[in-house]
Parts: sequence; structure tokens; C-alpha cells
Amino acid sequence: MLAVAQVRGEVEAVYRHESRRILATLIRLLGDFDLAEEAMHDAFFIAVERWQRDGIPANPRAWLVSTGRFKAIDALRRRARFDRSQADLSMLLEGQVQDPGEEELLADDRLRLIFTCCHPALSADAQVPLTLREVCDLTTEQIARAFLQSPATIAQRIVRAKAKIRDAGIPYQVPELNELPERLGSVLRVIYLVFNEGYSASSGEALLQQDLTDEAIRLARLLVQLLPDPEAVGLLALMLLQASRQRARTDGQGNLVVLEQQDRSLWDQQRIAEGCELVRQALQSRGFGAYTVQAAIAAVHAEAATAEATDWAEIVGLYDVLQRHWPSAVVALNRAVALAKRDGPEVGLREIEGILARGELLDYHLAHAARAELHFQLGQVEQARAAWRQALALTRQEPERRHIERRLQAIE
Repeated sequence: MLAVAQVRGEVEAVYRHESRRILATLIRLLGDFDLAEEAMHDAFFIAVERWQRDGIPANPRAWLVSTGRFKAIDALRRRARFDRSQADLSMLLEGQVQDPGEEELLADDRLRLIFTCCHPALSADAQVPLTLREVCDLTTEQIARAFLQSPATIAQRIVRAKAKIRDAGIPYQVPELNELPERLGSVLRVIYLVFNEGYSASSGEALLQQDLTDEAIRLARLLVQLLPDPEAVGLLALMLLQASRQRARTDGQGNLVVLEQQDRSLWDQQRIAEGCELVRQALQSRGFGAYTVQAAIAAVHAEAATAEATDWAEIVGLYDVLQRHWPSAVVALNRAVALAKRDGPEVGLREIEGILARGELLDYHLAHAARAELHFQLGQVEQARAAWRQALALTRQEPERRHIERRLQAIE
């Protein structure tokens, strides 16, 4: 018999690192989101008892998938007595009751599940929330904050999308090559949202969730192998270049370290080299889009030996391209910050004030933080203090909150 604490620790570790892969495989095997989620939780519950008695299996993920699948079939047998639709499903699954082979159990189904969640039959406003919930285990509240929507609205969209997949019989598969391009935009967007949640969490105690950034990069590599589209390559480059700075973005206490103050010797040169090479490949294709241009901006930062050596003129030029072809208020804000670096804080501040005057980004804490910094550089202490306080009221992430509080204390 193994110690309870040892088994619980192992089960928790497997849940942290493997639960979404297990869920994706169970969804493929069972054909139902809710049934698969229930089966997965049952399997983890059973594991706590069985692993104490029998020992931890050589391949915990395969054991959990197999246990979850048979647990779901048992549950369906019981329900089949009362519900005709459950009886039909039970008969279907029992017809496949032989244990799937090791290869089928260990297949990585997350990319397949992303394409299912981004199926064109689903409404555009449901595709991304559904994927973030089911593939990445983000909470409804986290997704709601990312989309500036209420949790109830997001929850409704997710429930409706699951029902649509079930009722319309949408297949759990990566589409044929000729179908990939129409699904690519949504899939790229989902992968980048996963990365962003890991790179700068929308809320909570930690700035970084490296398992999410690593997962997004891994999925992007799979996608590039499937479809070497320039924008898929550009997105992979962008994520590699941003992730190269992860170790330098926080100090030993988990506090935020802004780009200018980062120890560049901590940057991952291998990821920078790979990212810069991928940027060049994507730009040469002439079929690139917004992700590739953002990756080119990240490459300029990555190739600067010091903050002072950054080529801000080139960065402003790239933001001009981005704003002209793929305009957004956030791009305009980032361009304004680059303008302040190139032309002085007055120029950048004027741009930011214009964005806010149009009613854009009023609830975006980074807009007020950028405004505060430029006011401070101009010696306008009262305006800086007011803008920092606005930013503080809007942020939900502890490292950013502490950073803003330190800036306010410096002003005081």
C-alpha cells in the first residue's frame, strides 16, 4: 500500500499536467463533452483509491482514459433504462467496448478538439470561449474578463455550442487539407489567446502560467506541420519571441519587471534565434498578416542588446503597417508608446489622450498606466498620480497591482 499523501500528490500532478489531454481523448472516444468531463473526474477520484492499493501505473494518462471510458459506459447502462437516447448511445459505445489500443488512448487530441470547437457551424462568438474552456481549462470568469462580457453570457454561449456539436453530429477530427484555411483564423486566435493567458494572466496571484504558454507553442508547432501557412508560422514566431523573455519578466518575489529594466542575459537566445528565422520565412512569403508583423516587432526588441539600442523608428514603422491593415485600439496604444520613445513623451501622450477621448480603452488598465508614465516623464505629477490610480482600480492581477502601487509610492 502506498501512502495516501504520495498518491494524492501524484494524482494532483497528473491532473495539472494531463487533465486537458485526457479530457480531449475522452471527448473523442465518448462523443459528448459533459459525459467526458464527468468520466474524467470519476477516473481521477477512482485513481486515489486504486493507486494506493495497486501502485501508480506505468502510464497514468492511459490508465485514466481507459478507466474514465469504462466508467462512462457503466453510467450510460444505468441511465439507459430510463432514457431512450441514452440507451442508443450506450449501445453504440458498448459495440466498441473492447479496450482501445495504447496508440488510440495516448493520441494527442487537443488540436482535433480545437478544430471541432472552431467548426464553422458554430457561431463565431462561441468558438473561442468554448475552446478556452474545454481545451485549456480556463474558468468562465477568466474568459468573461478576456472578452469584457458577463460570466453568465459566456456560460450560455458555451452550453449552446456544446449542444450544437452534439445535435448536429459535428465530427471530432482535424479537417481535410482543403478545409483547413477557412478554419485557420479562429484556430490561430484561440492558440494566441491561450498563450496570452499564460504570458500575462488576466487575474490572480501569478503573472505567468508557463504550462499555458508551452501548450500554445506546442499546438502552433503541430499546426505548422499540418498547414505551413505564413500566418501560422508568424504566430509561432511571435510566441517564441515573447516567451524568450519569460525568465526576466519577474524578480525573485514574483514582481513584474518591465521590458526596459529586464536582465537581457536571462532571455532565451535559442528561442530568439528560432523566432527571428521564422519571422524571415513568413515575411518572404508575402502572404503574411497581423501575427507576422507583431512577430517582426518582437524581433526588433529581441535583437537589441540593450533597451537604449532598440530601433524605435523601425518599430513605429511596423506599427504603422499594422494599424493601416489590421487596425485596433490596442495597436494604436502600442504605436503611441513607440512614438513616445522615438519622438518624445508629448507626442505619445497626445496620441493616448486621443484614443481615450474617442471612448476606446477606457476600461483597459494598460492605457491608463502608459498615460501615467508619460505624464510622469513630463513632470506632471498630479496627472500621473490620477492616471496610476485609474490603472490600479482596473487591474485584477496581483503583480501588476504591486507594480502600480510602487509607482504611486515613488510619486508620493
